[in-house]
Amino acid sequence: LDFYADWCVECKRMERNTFPDTGVQALLEGFQLLQADVTENDDLDRELMGAFDIIGPPAILFFDRTGAEMKAYRLVGYFDPVEFSRHLQQVLGAQ
Repeated sequence: LDFYADWCVECKRMERNTFPDTGVQALLEGFQLLQADVTENDDLDRELMGAFDIIGPPAILFFDRTGAEMKAYRLVGYFDPVEFSRHLQQVLGAQ
């Protein structure tokens, strides 16, 4: 679950540099991708972020097959393609 906002500079960096990477794309095929667009930062967005204990984007949460968050694998902030790929491999190995 990717928390994203249009005004988030690091979110834009991830979209520009990390997510298009072919290695990242190949690894992401092993995941069901969801994005929470919290650009409006309205009551609903703040409630959603509060429910997941997120201060703000970017934050990427991973869940196991039962729907439980894998809290040890939560990412906050920017990660380049190499770092992100390593992390995705760890998450896939932990499932």
